[in-house]
Amino acid sequence: MSGMQEHGERTADRAGGLEDSEPSGRLRSTAEALGGFIRRVPFSIAVAVLLVVTALVTGTFFGAASEETATTWAAGVITTVDGRQWWTVATALVIPFDPFQLVFGVLAALVLLGVAERRMGTWRTIVAFLVTGALGVAIGTVLQWTGSLAGEWWASGTAADLTLDPLAGIVGALITATAFMGRLWRRRIRVITIAFILVFVLYDGDSSNAYRLVAAIAGYLLGAVFTRDPSTLSAKRSSHRETRTLVAAVVAVTGVGPIVALVNRSELTPFAFGSYLYADEPLERAAVMANCGGDAAAAAASESCTAQLALLSAQGFGMFLLSFVPVLLLLVAAWGLRHGRRFARWLAIAVNAAILLFARTAFDVTVTTADVDDGTWTVFDFGELLVWILAVLALPIGIIVMLIVTRRHFQIRAPQGAFTRFAAIVSGAFVVLAGLYLAVGLATVGEYWPAATGWDVLLDTFKRFVPPHFLAVVDPIVLPGHDLASFLAQAVGPVFWVVFIAAAIRLMSRTGTAAKTADDARLRELLHRNGGGTLGFMATWPGNVAWFSDDGDSAVAYRVINGVAITMSDPICAAGAGGRVIREFAAFCDANSWVPVFYSVHPEYLPVFDELEWEHMSVGEETLVRTKGLELAGKPWQKVRQALNRGIKEGMTTVWTSWDELPLATVAQINAISEEWIAEKELPEMGFTLGGMEELKDPEVRLMLAVGPDGRLQAVTSWLPVSRDGAVIGWTIDFMRRADGSMNGIMEFLIASAALHMKETGAEVLSLSGAPLATKPLAPGETPPEPTVMTRLLDFLATTLEPAYGFSSLFRFKAKFNPEYETISMAYPDPLALPAIGLAIGKAYLPEVSPAEAVALVKTLTR
Repeated sequence: MSGMQEHGERTADRAGGLEDSEPSGRLRSTAEALGGFIRRVPFSIAVAVLLVVTALVTGTFFGAASEETATTWAAGVITTVDGRQWWTVATALVIPFDPFQLVFGVLAALVLLGVAERRMGTWRTIVAFLVTGALGVAIGTVLQWTGSLAGEWWASGTAADLTLDPLAGIVGALITATAFMGRLWRRRIRVITIAFILVFVLYDGDSSNAYRLVAAIAGYLLGAVFTRDPSTLSAKRSSHRETRTLVAAVVAVTGVGPIVALVNRSELTPFAFGSYLYADEPLERAAVMANCGGDAAAAAASESCTAQLALLSAQGFGMFLLSFVPVLLLLVAAWGLRHGRRFARWLAIAVNAAILLFARTAFDVTVTTADVDDGTWTVFDFGELLVWILAVLALPIGIIVMLIVTRRHFQIRAPQGAFTRFAAIVSGAFVVLAGLYLAVGLATVGEYWPAATGWDVLLDTFKRFVPPHFLAVVDPIVLPGHDLASFLAQAVGPVFWVVFIAAAIRLMSRTGTAAKTADDARLRELLHRNGGGTLGFMATWPGNVAWFSDDGDSAVAYRVINGVAITMSDPICAAGAGGRVIREFAAFCDANSWVPVFYSVHPEYLPVFDELEWEHMSVGEETLVRTKGLELAGKPWQKVRQALNRGIKEGMTTVWTSWDELPLATVAQINAISEEWIAEKELPEMGFTLGGMEELKDPEVRLMLAVGPDGRLQAVTSWLPVSRDGAVIGWTIDFMRRADGSMNGIMEFLIASAALHMKETGAEVLSLSGAPLATKPLAPGETPPEPTVMTRLLDFLATTLEPAYGFSSLFRFKAKFNPEYETISMAYPDPLALPAIGLAIGKAYLPEVSPAEAVALVKTLTR
């Protein structure tokens, strides 16, 4: 996916003695990227044109395929197997069945097939399109033929189908191409595509959907053959953000299934519940009353009357809207899941549990209203029904299990007050609407048909809030006769669910109270004025809480874990106020029975802790580069200079930007690079002082991107501002990712370019951030301090964690930039609290470790 275009000045050869300068460039616009994409997909364009031509020649451009066209060119048991027209396996892939399929086929060819061609090249795409499409159609028809001979319901019902379906080959080629993609898009495309296909298989049951499923499976295997890499068949771990995206996508895709069933009205699938309630011409109440008699007993005695009553009770615009409530709720839940909301997970679980709860009655609705039961049941039919029931249960159970297994990714809660308001609004709306309908119903009970009692009206009140395809044939089936009662019967359910959905969206949009939002703004204002040190901007990250001094002019960012209040770097205060702020914050913690721990503080604050008689120890080294007057000259800078010169020689450029300024193509590339990095680690993501993708999106954070001569992103770094007196005086690196196959030395090139950019813009300092558990090199003639129990423990931890997280390797990498070293320390009041402090800091860095991640971490540490 090309998202860049080089531009700008080149740095002169260093041998010529000219001054170093940043090799700047710019991002390619979305329109430029789209134009480049189109020029690289000739086969996809040819397929789109071919579909239009074949549609014009066969007449499907103007309407559905004629019988002559279908029997000559379409695939199916009748033509492909019985008629031995083997060419239909291929012709079915290039002729659309009707204008609707033509439009979708052309769009799919240009977009989906285009993506495949862009990834794996034209010739592989041609082979994948033909092979997977032909296998999908051929295997699908053979399965139909075999199943129809055995009397299987679906196969028998679709054996007469004749299929023209270009999407089979397109889907197969797309899945094949995922083997050539990075792990992010490989996983996304496979999960979403298979989910869509399964929804259509389960809710529609048309032959073409089964062919597409077979083609997708063939593409999955063919991709591994093309790449000669079996690892493309396996799943890799993903980030919290990506897991949320995938789970949300699956919930959303499965949620639209009932719409598919409603549109296609097929009894060939176990999920087409209630689609028959709306497909026929509306029934007239007078006609049903005439056929079934005027009393409840007569109506209940006849299965035909029960079906007519069910259809009559489900008529009306309100009931039609009510049938889409599960779909809307799942889409709302998917939106919330995408944003990590805990409420969304429970909402999705509740909807799927409701589908399970009403599965039996929903099946009765289908059997009764569709008249698919002819009264003769064989042993085979009962076995087939058992299989279908298991299939009905499998989808919602699978979704519920998925949501339970991934629950640690959905822990964002709304404030307690917001949830209380939600509960009050929803319960209040239900009481008012249900009470209104019940009161009017009881007042007009004599006008119900069949004759109703007060108990019947009460039960009917609850049914008015449940989608009709769940309870349409469940007693009591009574119809209000009064105009007002009839209006309320149609209105109360949809109005209630509109209120519920609006309240749910509002609840999941609340990320904090107004006071929390004000605190964030206040904290940033203090950061801009007082700085907070080179690591101070981390105070703004999610998970931290701001404490403000009594005079409101100072702040400390902290988080409480297991009774330990861990601060984030230095106090945010004016020069000389650090001692007072530290003492006030310690008193605040004491009042709350917390153990205060100042983490990653700089040396100027250690005398304060000595006065307080606190213990302190080194927890790492920060590496600083002074950018004023920076010259990349001399032997110490040789390795960095070589990487910079190499990058310039190979046509590399850099872009200094922010997240909001990025084109969509560049955003996609950054996401892909990050997911690739996470998948390769197979270890839990660390947090606390280590930012991730979400922290990149802060408007004050800047990105430095490395762009190859082909316009592709090769590496990305993020930089946190360091402020003083309202001005940015330096930058601290946080996020570092490089793409697979990027230039050797790309990070040296990128950081050196960032340093030159900062020099040109007047910044004073570049911080390469802290290196946890690292020790700065000794100066010539300097002797190491006497080891203590704690320093031995830290050395042990550094050695143990090195295979997993490479802290020492990262520290050695930073040494290439000839930095100044500044020790960062942890200060704490009570040595006896060290075990609790250690556990709290470990949980801060690894807040959510799954059992699989814990096993992977242990395996890495014990290699």
